[in-house]
Amino acid sequence: MNDVGRRRFLTAAMTVSGGLAMSTSPQLLAAPSKERRLFLKNMHTGESLDVMYWKNGIYIPESTEAISQILRDHRRNEQHDIDPSLLDLLHNLHAAVEAPFGIEIFSGYRSPETNQALRENNKGVAKKSLHMVGKAVDIRIPRIKLGNVRKAALALQSGGVGYYSKSGFIHVDTGPVRQWSGKS
Repeated sequence: MNDVGRRRFLTAAMTVSGGLAMSTSPQLLAAPSKERRLFLKNMHTGESLDVMYWKNGIYIPESTEAISQILRDHRRNEQHDIDPSLLDLLHNLHAAVEAPFGIEIFSGYRSPETNQALRENNKGVAKKSLHMVGKAVDIRIPRIKLGNVRKAALALQSGGVGYYSKSGFIHVDTGPVRQWSGKS
């Protein structure tokens, strides 16, 4: 095989192998959809929400407002806009674990005052928590092993993933990709 033939072969082989590697990416496994839905249950207030938040490439303002309401700081009854990327992360995570049930929320938005109060009782609470800017949630998905939810969240590579096995939840956020295990 001459140099030109070898180059063409190597280029074609790399293209095919790169395509195969990319095809196993969790983001690419899900078929494109014209709609995105979330079913959320706030474990502190008991409120539930089943909502289509995205349709035909557009976030639905009324739906994102309803999501901000259910993810509000229940201690102070304050809400904050939630990062649309966080909604997509939750949607993709739910699809990745093929959950038949919705997502249980333990903490969504936190006001700075609530975050400070939590920090005083728990050294694991971050001073500049992404909860305070609507970019983080603490969740559980019923009937799906917490470790499997964690693995799926890590595979998405969409932000931070904290694993709190003793407390029975994982933290996901849209900050830099990183991971940790908590003690609570």
